[in-house]
Amino acid sequence: MKRTLLTGAAIMALTSSGAIAAGHGALMFAPGEGDFSWDSFTAFAEANDFSGQTVTITGPWTGNEKEKVEAVFAYFEHATGATVNYSGSDSFEQDIVIAAQAGSAPNLAVFPQPGLAADMARQGLLTPLPEGTAEFVAENYAAGSSWVDLGTYADADGNDQLYGLFYRVDLKSLVWYSPEAFDEAGYDIPQTMEELKALTDQIVADGGTPWCIGLGSGAATGWPATDWVEDLMLRTQEPAVYDQWVANEIPFNDPRVVAAIEEFGYFARNDAYVNGGAQAVANTDFRDSPAGLFTFPAECYMHRQASFIPAFFPEGTTVGEDADFFYFPAIESADLGRPVLGAGTLFAITSPSDATTGFLEFLKLPVAHETWMAQGGFLTAHGGVNLATYASDSERAQGQILADATTFRFDASDLMPGEIGAGAFWTGMVDYVTGADATDVATAIQERWDSIQ
Repeated sequence: MKRTLLTGAAIMALTSSGAIAAGHGALMFAPGEGDFSWDSFTAFAEANDFSGQTVTITGPWTGNEKEKVEAVFAYFEHATGATVNYSGSDSFEQDIVIAAQAGSAPNLAVFPQPGLAADMARQGLLTPLPEGTAEFVAENYAAGSSWVDLGTYADADGNDQLYGLFYRVDLKSLVWYSPEAFDEAGYDIPQTMEELKALTDQIVADGGTPWCIGLGSGAATGWPATDWVEDLMLRTQEPAVYDQWVANEIPFNDPRVVAAIEEFGYFARNDAYVNGGAQAVANTDFRDSPAGLFTFPAECYMHRQASFIPAFFPEGTTVGEDADFFYFPAIESADLGRPVLGAGTLFAITSPSDATTGFLEFLKLPVAHETWMAQGGFLTAHGGVNLATYASDSERAQGQILADATTFRFDASDLMPGEIGAGAFWTGMVDYVTGADATDVATAIQERWDSIQ
């Protein structure tokens, strides 16, 4: 079997030359080609025949992402003889509820966040995943029990069932920095939160500004601060406490939550620590906030933000050279492992069939992940994939962070009621960075939560 790695550049060259077939049902890489996990794919193909059957799927991927995922689905078609019909929609959340209630749902739905899937499970609109799926995820996904928990919801009778199989993952626990500025100053990448704080102080002592932070986002101003607080909750408390906070089983003004908010304040409310001073944090647009990494001399040395932020770096920026990232480190003294904050998409059954069950088995194969990894714009928590198939060194390094995670938790604000997670939490964080007391802010958020229950 040929086992040579196709790099991102080679993939692009093959695509431009037409050597890789494109379009529905075509294969980007012939089985045996490249450094993909073909053995399990071959065994799957030999064991499954769904000729004449169709699997219908709907989800949020459109445009270029739709093309990429259809290139993945082509391998299921090739292996089994089935047909996969995928439809992407910008209004997926509304469309899937309407279709399911009308009895016209597709076989599978791809949910961008667990909240809607949990709501549909409670309404009896989802079918539990096949027996053994939970065990597979726990054994084969990094921080496996986290992914089982995130995909488990109460059914119409109140019984917990596994409904969601996570596929694509977004990573938020990242700190972006200027390699050139770090090298010039002789700074090392911090491995613990204690070292990160020491570095923050050292940069100030050397006459620099450690952080660029911006919370501005139009009507959504404040949301970047919620990611900070969520990351810090995972670094100061057990995952179970994080889960209780998300579900409001402990109040928002619980001392443990307030402490996480104040940990954010350690970085954001100190004039010496933030580019422009603490008062600039609330008024700086999050898209503009990393700009200080690219000035000379650097206006700031670090910027905590998710994996998408390079889209707002100056044109021509090369990640890994002009800017790079490291894991937002854990608190060594807390001994809570390597928690990771993020988001992701999950597959759930909205209309079962034999071929649908077979498709879910296909999603367990490394190749179902590697063939999108090789196209770029994809991270996975599947522990069986070959990290070498990532299209770039940057994505490979982010994949390694996911692989090393001991705990994964979904963005808390996305799981809270909209009035809280996309309202009171956002505005409360703006109040906090502009001088309000953390306990007072948290109490106001809890009072809003109480008012909607």
